Amino acid sequence: MAISGSQSSLREANRALIVDTIKRYGGLTQVELVAATGLSPATISTIVKELLGGGIVDTQNTTRSGRRAQMVTLARRVGLVAGVQFGHRHLKVALGDFGRTIVAEQQMPLPVDHRSDTGLDRAALLVVELLESVGAPIEELLTIGLAVPAPVDVSTGEISVHGIMRGWDGQQLGQVMSERLARPVVVDNDANVAALAEHELGAARGFQDVVYVRASYSTGAGIILNGHLHRGFAGTAGEIGHVQVDPSGSICRCGNRGCLDTVVSSTALLDLLRGSHGDLTLRDLVAKGIAGDLGCRRVLADAGDRIGSVVAMLAGTLNPQLVVVGGELAGAGELVVGPLRQAVLRHIAPNTVAPLQVVAGELGEQAEVTGALLLALRSTEVATDYETISTTPEGSDGTAAAEDLSLTRRTEGDLT
Repeated sequence: MAISGSQSSLREANRALIVDTIKRYGGLTQVELVAATGLSPATISTIVKELLGGGIVDTQNTTRSGRRAQMVTLARRVGLVAGVQFGHRHLKVALGDFGRTIVAEQQMPLPVDHRSDTGLDRAALLVVELLESVGAPIEELLTIGLAVPAPVDVSTGEISVHGIMRGWDGQQLGQVMSERLARPVVVDNDANVAALAEHELGAARGFQDVVYVRASYSTGAGIILNGHLHRGFAGTAGEIGHVQVDPSGSICRCGNRGCLDTVVSSTALLDLLRGSHGDLTLRDLVAKGIAGDLGCRRVLADAGDRIGSVVAMLAGTLNPQLVVVGGELAGAGELVVGPLRQAVLRHIAPNTVAPLQVVAGELGEQAEVTGALLLALRSTEVATDYETISTTPEGSDGTAAAEDLSLTRRTEGDLT
């Protein structure tokens, strides 16, 4: 007897639900799929067998609570995604699969004020090299997530505020990068994607309202409200580096005077030490501070305090549950996070019911590239008909952003 249209539609809907659930969590046992989807064990078993036969999923033996079980993950043939992070002085690229694994990654230095054409060319080359290193053709790459240290209008892929990244203005970065690799590209600000990563995988797991502070060569924030990334109009939400803190201060790249970045950027901090310590890098500053250098510790503490006073204004407006501090300066630990926390709590109304927590991030310098991978993963729609895989751009409201994924780094032994 032929299957009716309604039964066929229901089966396809159930198949899509199972695939989306596996993609969301990276991998689940069949028992866990029953709990996560609400489908019956028989339906789960039947559809998993169909997906396995079609090459959409893989299964492997595992244990849960001491009992044997079968882990179901999306198959490698489904494809890979790439995460690309542009820093002020470096480029980092990683490949990830739908089983929550970073399969390859590479980093290279970049000159200060590198231009977009040079940077995107190098990023494209690194993506191709990484694909070759894991034996994957370019066709296996489904989507690229691109993170840049500037506010981004995600609807166009253009940087929203000119002057912050010289040589990158007025270009639709996603389109330009896509032309190099013939693959879909989604673009966002580095603090935003780092906020996604910490929210889904790091220190902010389980919190609904979070401010992520990226204290690095410049300073910015990513905002999570009610579990979703808040970018604001044209992507400028969280640009705390361009809040004025000194009305008579230096002119900022953005064109205004006395922005926070003119006081706590890497250039400003290192200038304070040039007379006593010579030429240092930001990493030198952090390392010397940790090692006990009093001058470096003073500079780090003052930077934390100044950033905290601006974060307090944001926290007083948004009332987050948690502030997570990341970026290179956060590598100094409590030398920066402590004064930042004290400044935030000093400048906001004390909430005795639900006190604001201020903590260091858990993902460190991997937050941005991990977030770029999550952005790509959640922007890719996996087909269930064994024929097509399509990419859907993430919406500006962040609803297609990463959910409960747990990316893990594969060891060399796993790769062999």
